[in-house]
Amino acid sequence: MSRKPGAPVTGGHRARKRFGQHFLADAGVVRAIVDAIAPRDGQHIVEIGPGLAALTDALLERIDAIQAVEIDRDLAARLRKRYPQDRLGLHEADALAFDFAAALPAEAAAAGERLRIVGNLPYNISSPLLVRLLDYRAIVHDQHFMLQKEVVDRIVAAPRSGDYGRLSVLMQAFHHCDSLFDVPPEAFEPPPRVDSAVVRMTVRRDREAVDPAPLQQVLAVAFGQRRKMLRGTLLPWLAQRGVSAEGIAPTARAEEIDVDTWRALAARVAAAR
Repeated sequence: MSRKPGAPVTGGHRARKRFGQHFLADAGVVRAIVDAIAPRDGQHIVEIGPGLAALTDALLERIDAIQAVEIDRDLAARLRKRYPQDRLGLHEADALAFDFAAALPAEAAAAGERLRIVGNLPYNISSPLLVRLLDYRAIVHDQHFMLQKEVVDRIVAAPRSGDYGRLSVLMQAFHHCDSLFDVPPEAFEPPPRVDSAVVRMTVRRDREAVDPAPLQQVLAVAFGQRRKMLRGTLLPWLAQRGVSAEGIAPTARAEEIDVDTWRALAARVAAAR
């Protein structure tokens, strides 16, 4: 059988570049991820992109059942053969379009139970997927993801650092974010060209609710020209909308403003609509 260049066959499955497939193959890393998740029976765990089931197998060694979202029909077929539906509730779907509310039974939602979402995310969709999952924050407890290390560094970055930007503010505005450990390329098959890291994001419920949409709008204006002082970018935009720039110095740059100040500003923008 011929093999396309750049498409390694792993466990009889050809990794598909368009899906960003890099399968976790290091048992020690898998154990470390599952230990960090600390799953318990009765929890509503959803794995995004189970792939060749390395993490899936390890989770199901600890608990009775999980759900998973898999876009690759060949891998979905393999997973159906590997586990019965009562152990692995499989949703053959694109995670960028999947309704995660469908993974939480109505009675569980009514009782205040929430999802725990995990996965080795395809790096080509990680940022848009993280943003999309904000829509489900009311029904999500936490998320444990393997991501490109550069993305994790951005998620957990502090103000005034080179990595602090729109993604930092957006994720920290709604989560407690912790970088847990780094993972080298050789832990995957095929190995990616970059280092990876595991991040834990626990949804915050200790803050007044803020709508992500006006926050994203404000951040796009402020960080769109991040080297400029905010008096030349954000402040005129706020003035046009009659929104107070309280707490923001005209000579400041976007990366100098902390998350709480951005949240407060987004609330004022929403109120002015």
